Amino acid sequence: MKKLTLFLFLVLMISSVSYAQSLRGLDKSPLDNAYFPDNFAHDRKPGEKAVLRVTYSRPQKKERDVFGGIVPYDKVWRTGANEATEIILYQDVKFVDKKLKAGSYSLFTIPGEKEWTIIFNSDLDYWGAYSYNPENDVLRISVQTGTLDEVVEAFTIQFEKKDEGTAVMKLAWDQTLVELPFSY
Repeated sequence: MKKLTLFLFLVLMISSVSYAQSLRGLDKSPLDNAYFPDNFAHDRKPGEKAVLRVTYSRPQKKERDVFGGIVPYDKVWRTGANEATEIILYQDVKFVDKKLKAGSYSLFTIPGEKEWTIIFNSDLDYWGAYSYNPENDVLRISVQTGTLDEVVEAFTIQFEKKDEGTAVMKLAWDQTLVELPFSY
């Protein structure tokens, strides 16, 4: 009986090791969601509705030069890693002074040393910015860059409520901070 149990245990161990080796590795830039209101999915109150959600992948700095380095200045960037970042507006939103209708968009950026261009594009579901087509841009907005005192290791998108009906979308990585104000 002991030999049979040992044999079955060894067969199980060998098969699970060989099965595990057939899986691809974990993604180096994990997928994340940022909601507004902030933490909406986790802390949702009865009757509350989301204004928007961003789905993006979070690349890591890993001691590299980020903006002007692995993310070149003045070139279209997917605003994260892997698939192009997507934003869903559950209602019409006004970014700075430009209205954008409810819907789903890809979110691209053109990082610059002092200014970024934020791009909302109608193309969805593709890898990176390789197929980016400016003819499908729905809205472009220019915003100033800021500097952070501390290093942000993983690219991050967060929201901060300001006054009633206004908020800011924050994009941060390394020591760069970009803020895009919006009203809803």
